[in-house]
Amino acid sequence: MNILIVDGNEKEPSDNYMQQGMDTQYDVYYKILQKLANDSLNITVVHPAINSDFIPQGLSLDDFEGVAWTGSLLNVYDATPSIIRQIELAKKLLNKKNSIFGSCWGLQILVTAAGGKIRKNPNGLEAIVAKNISLNQEGLKHSMYYGKSKTFSSFCFHYDDTETLPENSTILASNEKSKIQAISFTKENSKVWAVQYHPEFDPVWMSGLMSQREKLLLDEGIYNNQEEFDSYKNYFSNIELFNDQKIPLNISDNLINQKMHTLELSNWLNFLKNQG
Repeated sequence: MNILIVDGNEKEPSDNYMQQGMDTQYDVYYKILQKLANDSLNITVVHPAINSDFIPQGLSLDDFEGVAWTGSLLNVYDATPSIIRQIELAKKLLNKKNSIFGSCWGLQILVTAAGGKIRKNPNGLEAIVAKNISLNQEGLKHSMYYGKSKTFSSFCFHYDDTETLPENSTILASNEKSKIQAISFTKENSKVWAVQYHPEFDPVWMSGLMSQREKLLLDEGIYNNQEEFDSYKNYFSNIELFNDQKIPLNISDNLINQKMHTLELSNWLNFLKNQG
């Protein structure tokens, strides 16, 4: 099965991840999709935020059964060339017979390309853990959430959320921070599943992100103090070593158990397989 991963980031953020010994966001996606599919995928990664000539020679956008769109440090409403290229790519993909999964920035780009609007979230930054995401009746019966708990937490990091949705959109999940935590919609010939959080991220990667953005997280009040920040960062860095902290930190299995927190991606891959 051929999968296209669209990397949402410009070069500098990816370089910063690598300099800290972390995977890039597209590598995180590549590795988890291959793991969930037992290395049976033929994955191509493109980088439209970095250059305009991003489609490899001899490759067609018609060559893929599925498209996964990563997170990014960009903000859609800034409308820079690297953002506009991604919106135009999304419009092209939506015009083809595709199944597309978007995480965070991926949701925002796909919503924008399909006629919706993204804004800075009036509720502020939602970071590290999106808490108490609740499936509505549509979410409970949607294929993306087969086997998922009705209420769950997931890793996240975003300042923005959806102000207006494209036509034919269905909201699947919400929490106090954002009414739109998950959606599905059909546009032209494409089926889109998109979430405002990151089912692809894992605890270790998030601990690295916390190290990278420590000052920001403390300044924004995501953690009350340095001690609380350190407790969560240490726990995520090695959940087995710090297992005794799971209950005091109120960590749920649906956040740290890989099978549970990646269920949306597993269900998407199964959907692709059954479409074929």
